[in-house]
Amino acid sequence: MTPLVIAHRGASWDEPENTLPAFRRAIELGADYVEFDVHAARDGRLVVGHDRPRASRDYPTLAEVLDVVNGRIGVMVELKHPYLYRRHDIVRRTLELVDDDAVIISFEPGALRTVRKLRPKVRTLQHVGFGVTLKRAAGAWGVGFMNERVAPRALARAQAAGFATTVYTVNEAARMLELASLGVSGIFTDRPDLARRTLAPPSG
Repeated sequence: MTPLVIAHRGASWDEPENTLPAFRRAIELGADYVEFDVHAARDGRLVVGHDRPRASRDYPTLAEVLDVVNGRIGVMVELKHPYLYRRHDIVRRTLELVDDDAVIISFEPGALRTVRKLRPKVRTLQHVGFGVTLKRAAGAWGVGFMNERVAPRALARAQAAGFATTVYTVNEAARMLELASLGVSGIFTDRPDLARRTLAPPSG
């Protein structure tokens, strides 16, 4: 099966990452999913951006992003450091906004357990590595591996355990083909157009 093309922070090769133009571009390029990062601003607003929000910058809100992408492309929402924002109830409030077909991503197993408790239909994707083992991903739909650190045997173990397997972030055609040959379920990329061309099944 052809891996899903997941636009990492939108089509971030073409447009600034985690911005509405990047998400619109990912839709134009035919990505299967758009992925983005959610934080809580100091005033409690759920905002989209990779790093912790700074008062000097403007960020799209989660609601604004979902208004652009819902119904047009699959959605993968990464909860960045949700333990830092517990007082803003970031997990529950995010789940109030997303559809059942969204995928919620985190490095925090506890946050994803909360997702599964509150919204059992919503799939979760547990990033592994950096101290998070495959065992701690139990209950998740899938797992995410860092491209520079993942070995074929780790992918094989995850697949044997029944997880969907994804790899981030891959911007080279040869590596995309290699991962496809290893049976990964999805590839996070800044270049969804390249992934689409590279992974397209042969015509005829």
